[in-house]
Amino acid sequence: MQLRGYLAAVQDAELADVQAAIQRFIRGEAKVDSAQFCPSSAQLSIEVRERRLMRELIAKRASLPSSPPRSGGEVVRRGRDGAGERRRQ
Repeated sequence: MQLRGYLAAVQDAELADVQAAIQRFIRGEAKVDSAQFCPSSAQLSIEVRERRLMRELIAKRASLPSSPPRSGGEVVRRGRDGAGERRRQ
């Protein structure tokens, strides 16, 4: 019966996310109530979602430029009232 719960918890997940979640449980890195018992299907589902989110954030961060432009960039300085003032660098 517990196997069905695990399968239902991960049925729409990417294999890499499931593997990462299981590895975190094996290493004791995942959030669980007690390390003496197997995680519930809900705990597995939560950990798989967290792994998916981390994978997506890492991919998004990798696609961003790594450094600001060297010249001609503009900086917006905000006052206490929230209004912005553009300045050339």
